[in-house]
Amino acid sequence: MRIVKELIPYVVIVLVVVLIRTFIATPVIVSGSSMDPTLKNGQLLILNKLAKKYTRDDIVVIDAKINGKKERIVKRIIGLPGETLEYKNGFLYIDGKRTHDDFVNITRDFTLKNVTGKSKIPDGYYFVMGDNRTNSLDSRDSRVGLVKKNNIIGKPMLRIWPLNKIGTI
Repeated sequence: MRIVKELIPYVVIVLVVVLIRTFIATPVIVSGSSMDPTLKNGQLLILNKLAKKYTRDDIVVIDAKINGKKERIVKRIIGLPGETLEYKNGFLYIDGKRTHDDFVNITRDFTLKNVTGKSKIPDGYYFVMGDNRTNSLDSRDSRVGLVKKNNIIGKPMLRIWPLNKIGTI
């Protein structure tokens, strides 16, 4: 009986950690250079799994199936449900209006229709891109395409590694 009483706090701790990681927050490692310069390969982030409202420019972690393999990828939301989207002369146009984009003149021109076959982003979907626009597997590629809201796990809220980069995202 004494052993059971001693084990109870450890069992509770393990259960709390499992519940937190499953439903609230979990660590994510940035893999690759597609989010340079914002996020670097190997950085460790804490993902907020409770975040379910997404806006343009949010960084999100996505469960993607690429070449038949399940991967978690980190990207930035560029286009929202119901919008048209195109890059023309290096500038982002949403619903025909030129919109602010921090990555002006490094993004090749394209239209939503050319890369996805859709003229508007359907309800429940998002168009995502990496910040390193010249080296990112994102919605412009059919292996990723438009991302279902259900495939977005959440938003990174904190960078915890490397130590000299600790802070909110």
